[in-house]
Amino acid sequence: MPRFYLSPEHATLDVGVTLDLPATIAHHVAVIRLKAGDTIQLFNGLGGAYIATLTEIGKKHASAEIKLFMPEETELPYALNLVQGLPEGSKMDWIIEKAMELGVTSIQPVAAQRSVVKLSADRADKKMAHWQGIITAAAEQCGRNRLAQLHAPVSLNSWLAQQDMHKRIMLSPRAETSLADWARHHPPQAISLLIGPEGGLSPDEEQAAVRHGVLCLSIGPRVLRTETAGLASIALLNGIWGGM
Repeated sequence: MPRFYLSPEHATLDVGVTLDLPATIAHHVAVIRLKAGDTIQLFNGLGGAYIATLTEIGKKHASAEIKLFMPEETELPYALNLVQGLPEGSKMDWIIEKAMELGVTSIQPVAAQRSVVKLSADRADKKMAHWQGIITAAAEQCGRNRLAQLHAPVSLNSWLAQQDMHKRIMLSPRAETSLADWARHHPPQAISLLIGPEGGLSPDEEQAAVRHGVLCLSIGPRVLRTETAGLASIALLNGIWGGM
């Protein structure tokens, strides 16, 4: 069943309501050749999803009547915040998409010493809008009814200085304890997972993180790329803690 995200600002979803769909959704409906009477699923990120029937389809217009509310959720039973050192190129797009599929609760981009990408204020705003679109599309595809919260990029030092109720963990090949061993001996809990950019975090950054109470763990004997490390760690935690 085709799924579409409809922001709460655009319309209020409720059983029995007939609403005009946004132009972007109407265009998508036309592209995949849906017809009046076909069933779609709508969600607004506030929880649950709505089953709706298309009532009218035009070249640039579509409307649907909401028939049923489905309260089912696919969220993890613990919060996972991915703190990702800004990588080069389109790697961040891929990381965000896959992190959404794996169930992360929030995503915090950070600029580290070895980050190649440098975002000006204007460029950061454009990237945020682009990444938000990826989050929405990933939620539509993977069946999540809630969107991960996307935080504005900050420097690593700024993030370290913030108060965080989550347990903070960073991955490092120099760590003596593995993430898997740690997870097996601790109950499921909220985690902020810090991943360095290409080249990893510098020794100075790792030392600063430890001074701020960040736990240093490894993910195994092999050095993983920045676009692999975080996703592999999330999948590992989900496997051990029952989130898969």
